[in-house]
Amino acid sequence: MSVSFKNRDRFIQLGIVISSLRKIRGFSQEQLAERAHTSRTLISSIEAPGIAKGFSLEIFFNIADALEIDPADLLSASVFSDEIINNKK
Repeated sequence: MSVSFKNRDRFIQLGIVISSLRKIRGFSQEQLAERAHTSRTLISSIEAPGIAKGFSLEIFFNIADALEIDPADLLSASVFSDEIINNKK
């Protein structure tokens, strides 16, 4: 899935957020992929620094569920609150 130049930075930021929260949760890429019902290769390409990898909303929602975070919080996160880090809703 190609990403337009306009959205490139958004996808890169989202990949950074996913990677950071995955590490905070203590998951490997393989574990996140399994929980999100996708491949480790896709997780790796989403998280790759400086690379904008487009992916479907279904994958996005699956990743959010696997990371136990509201999808809106995942989109808007730049710094995680204690609530998100400690998984308190």
